[in-house]
Amino acid sequence: MPKIRTSRTRQPPEGWEDIEPTLDDFAQRLREVENEPHEGKRKNEALWPIFQLNHQRSRYIYDLFYTRKAISRPLYDYCLKYGYADANLIAKWKKQGYEKLCCVRCIQPKDTNFGTACICRIPKAKLDEGRVVQCVHCGCRGCASSD
Repeated sequence: MPKIRTSRTRQPPEGWEDIEPTLDDFAQRLREVENEPHEGKRKNEALWPIFQLNHQRSRYIYDLFYTRKAISRPLYDYCLKYGYADANLIAKWKKQGYEKLCCVRCIQPKDTNFGTACICRIPKAKLDEGRVVQCVHCGCRGCASSD
């Protein structure tokens, strides 16, 4: 017989009331993006808005904690634990050279054809003039830190 789960969710830390409306707005926008039709788009293109919203939501939490220092450590940990922010992406943002990283897939060499980083990680100064580059994985137009 399976266990019956009771609602023992931990109460959010102090300050949750301040950021909850914004996170609810992100959740609503994510639901809208998931439900919109994707006929005529490539398989990867249908996922781009989801990656972009995940980036925006994670950047919001990151900025609140690291740059503006507007939320406490327990609230930050709560957001990471319950999936309001991408912990792996935030861990990369703290490292030099990855401050503007769009998604973790762009730095995984196994996801590219030639075993290198994604095209959006190349600085725009090293590309041809007027060439528009767009990532296949997330639709990013360039997330190199030197741009």
